[in-house]
Amino acid sequence: MQALSDIKTVDFSFVRSRLLNRQEIALLDVREEDPHAQAHPLFAANFPLSRLEVDAYAKLPNRRVPVVTIDAGEGLAEIAARRLVGLGYRQVAVFSGGVAAWAAAGGELFRDVNVPSKSFGEFVEAHCHTPSLSAQEVKALLDRNEDVVVVDVRRFDEYQTMNIPSGISVPGAELVLRVPELAIRPNTRVIVNCAGRTRSIIGTQSLVNAGIPNPVSALRNGTIGWTLAGQVLETGASRRFSEPSPETLRIAQARSQAVADRAGVKRGSLADLVVWRADQQRTTYYFDPRTPEEYERGHLPGFRSAPGGQLVQETEMVAPVRGARIVLADIHGVRANMTASWLAQMAWEVVVIDGLTESDLSEQGPWQPPLPPMPAVTWITAQELWQQMKTSSDLVLIDFSTHAHYVRGHIPGAWYALRSQLAKAMEAIPVSSHLVLTASQEALACFAAEDVRAAARSARVSVLKGGNAAWQAAGLEIETGPTCLASPPIDRYRRPYEGTTVEPAAMQAYLDWEFGLVEQLSRDGTHHFRVI
Repeated sequence: MQALSDIKTVDFSFVRSRLLNRQEIALLDVREEDPHAQAHPLFAANFPLSRLEVDAYAKLPNRRVPVVTIDAGEGLAEIAARRLVGLGYRQVAVFSGGVAAWAAAGGELFRDVNVPSKSFGEFVEAHCHTPSLSAQEVKALLDRNEDVVVVDVRRFDEYQTMNIPSGISVPGAELVLRVPELAIRPNTRVIVNCAGRTRSIIGTQSLVNAGIPNPVSALRNGTIGWTLAGQVLETGASRRFSEPSPETLRIAQARSQAVADRAGVKRGSLADLVVWRADQQRTTYYFDPRTPEEYERGHLPGFRSAPGGQLVQETEMVAPVRGARIVLADIHGVRANMTASWLAQMAWEVVVIDGLTESDLSEQGPWQPPLPPMPAVTWITAQELWQQMKTSSDLVLIDFSTHAHYVRGHIPGAWYALRSQLAKAMEAIPVSSHLVLTASQEALACFAAEDVRAAARSARVSVLKGGNAAWQAAGLEIETGPTCLASPPIDRYRRPYEGTTVEPAAMQAYLDWEFGLVEQLSRDGTHHFRVI
């Protein structure tokens, strides 16, 4: 370690050593998601500077964990490190030289997002020879009205955007619990699909590992493969699974625990939670892998909703500390056991809580992230803002929502800006004596207020109380589209498997990239992945 003023710097050997020794480390790429997706180390979790205070306490629950910030040399990593120190993190350093230095030292750089999970999916297929069928083969089965059930393992909203004809929404962790009710006859063929490859591979192999009697195959290359074959997708479907019978539940519990045991998943109890929460030496994440609806009806206090299929697909988005402990709680056990079996094979220490009863699920409603104390700001209500907008021409609104939220609806005339790009954004935003900040999440605007005051020293800065939700709740006018962009929309990488307007060349390039991930994993050498 060396000193960068009062912030330490670390190099490739430090980070690689911790990864190889399976020691806790949070390697945080603090750029926005799109530049992150262009090139980053395998276990560099995207942790945008724009959201740092909002995400820190939930994603980095142990403030003693070694944290290393990395960027492309533009100075964001040092700013992020200082902010983390200000939030109470004790072992914070900057990766010296950014991603270019990582590559120069011999480190592998990866494209896209959720790369650990996508790489793992390719690793699973290569080692398990997961069965699959081409889009043409699946369509032929459907055209002949064969005894086939198609299950779509993505989130329900993704499924509704586009799906394979006749497909039923069964998100990944639900498969072992739900498929027996959808494919009652043992000869019924089950086809598992996602948009690309990873979730269909993991879903198919889940059913194989659990010993489901039906023949099971992944739809090779998912909806991308279906589209590239010139076949038509459905849109707006709403077919979903039903509740399992007691016998189906009993069998699924036995199957899933057997898989978890084979994977080396640990078992825990409510008493263990008390011990882990008092442990200041380890990072522990607490997730509920059931459906969001079940979670909101009742969950263990302190557990975050993380549906199991997405948790396996996007692990680093909610658990960026590599080497941490992950604890899963599911009253019936099936979703927790199946999710845990995959996380264990991805080299996480995973524990499933046993012996839960309905009375233990005492907390209700959506998960509330822990936040640092809000900075002191000057508030303005929606009604006050509306009145001032009618009477003053010297008032400018800045919206720090994600670009997707901004486009879906924002206060008329509001400028979209990224906090990480604020200096450039202020060059585009009109000079004003009164700046009003807002966002889809009130806290984002609050934490941006100090930066805005520093960038526009002569202006008065106010924050909209309740953010955009308060404006909409007041029944006030909303504007849609990319009307006033002061920052480039780089806060989200456009996935080549999302939506129905992606160019075929981009889809094929994405598949070609996935096919090369196993070789990249081998060159990187830090993953510790295995299969059962």
